[in-house]
Amino acid sequence: MACTHDVHPPIFRNAPGRTMTTHTAAGRHPRLDPHAPELERRLHPRHIRFIALGSAIGTGLFYGSAETIRTAGPAVLLAYLAAGCVVFIVMRALGEMAVRHPVAGSFARYADRYLSPRMAFLTGWTFTFEMIVVAIADMTAVGQYMGMWFPDTPGWLWMLAAMLLIGGLNLLRVNVFGELEFWFSMIKVATIVAMIAGGLYLIIFGISIGGYEPGVHHLVDHGGFAPFGVWGIVMSLGIVVFSFGGIETLGMTAGEAEDPAKALPKAVNSVPLRVLLFYVLSIGVMLCLFPWDRIGSEGSPFVQVFAGLGLPAAEHLVNAVVLTAALSAMNSIFYAATRTMFGLAEQGHAPASFTHVSRFGVPFWPVSVIAACLVAGLGLYAWIPDQLFLVVASIATFATVLTWTVILLSHHRMRQGMRTRGERTGFPLPWWPAATYLALAFMGAVVVILGFSASGRTALVVGAVWLVLLLLAYRLWVPAAGHEPVGLETRR
Repeated sequence: MACTHDVHPPIFRNAPGRTMTTHTAAGRHPRLDPHAPELERRLHPRHIRFIALGSAIGTGLFYGSAETIRTAGPAVLLAYLAAGCVVFIVMRALGEMAVRHPVAGSFARYADRYLSPRMAFLTGWTFTFEMIVVAIADMTAVGQYMGMWFPDTPGWLWMLAAMLLIGGLNLLRVNVFGELEFWFSMIKVATIVAMIAGGLYLIIFGISIGGYEPGVHHLVDHGGFAPFGVWGIVMSLGIVVFSFGGIETLGMTAGEAEDPAKALPKAVNSVPLRVLLFYVLSIGVMLCLFPWDRIGSEGSPFVQVFAGLGLPAAEHLVNAVVLTAALSAMNSIFYAATRTMFGLAEQGHAPASFTHVSRFGVPFWPVSVIAACLVAGLGLYAWIPDQLFLVVASIATFATVLTWTVILLSHHRMRQGMRTRGERTGFPLPWWPAATYLALAFMGAVVVILGFSASGRTALVVGAVWLVLLLLAYRLWVPAAGHEPVGLETRR
């Protein structure tokens, strides 16, 4: 297997901050023009942290949290804590590989190196599929948010406008994209912090709002802390995992980070904790302000909470923020999906034209493909407008579980090979391999849980069909050749 040695065709630097592979294995295609512009290492550490935050803190929190609260009641906090622990394990595993191999394509390239080219093909395209599906969910949320201000305007018009805006932003230089995403994410992070601080103020001083006295008693009133029992907590995990899905985008930044060896460990250590705190604290405060069965009955629960505070124009202000959050998530998703396709093309798992980049260092054709897929999402919205969010969230959960599983398996094979050779790593996953086994068990449980809901069963069917189609595509279109991983740079 590939993991028995750690020698790769080197990446030669043809200009400061740029990389290119100089040859490929049999059956793979090199860049059509080795002198064409390439991906540029222009992302600063703060860009990297906020790109990951932008993917993970978006529709899942501001819109999807309503569904998880309805499913589990206040006990949903336990589901977020459990999923957050697994997210930390996955991100540390990914971070360890990214520091060792800072390349575009991230975990699809690692699967190619440590598992098999077939698994790399499945992983890369499944992650791309996940990102497209999540982007459709975010577009759906944009239509919902704009409906508050323009109730007579069809939602698909706002979805189309969002797609054009984000697609255009992703054609700019990566540092411009990173700067925009930084400020996008700052807005929603500031809003979450303000909501938590304001909510704690109301709780501590017992200020009545909406006819309800805020306090921790709301966590146990109205049916108890777990009104639907353990089963409610279990069933909420599907949407909870969807909420955290996309945080693995952080690994995609390795190929364009200025100093991945320093930036990635800091981001990996800080981002999962921040995401978990934002989710648990913000939802916990919401649950203490109002009865849980009132939250999320209309649109975003965040909008409901601020509207209930009775502050002037608060409802409109927060609606603008959650709209920004959805756009921010779409922005990060565009980035992650296009860089994944770029990496797949370098491996010979996508058309060679996907490695062509614009004069700004942006892979143009992958951006165009993502935009075309989102247009198809508009058709789905026209078909099932009311059910679309739950369906795509469940499909995204399936894809997220598969991606996280492959990250863990790739990392496990890497560490096994390193242990055999007596090598050390500078950024190890704590408690390996026990942490890996625990996280893999969690993934298996989530897949089983999906089978207990109508949207989850749809997701399993769609996922199974998707994997079969990918296997057929791999057999028909990817040349059979001796496998030699290409373009992984090892940092010892």
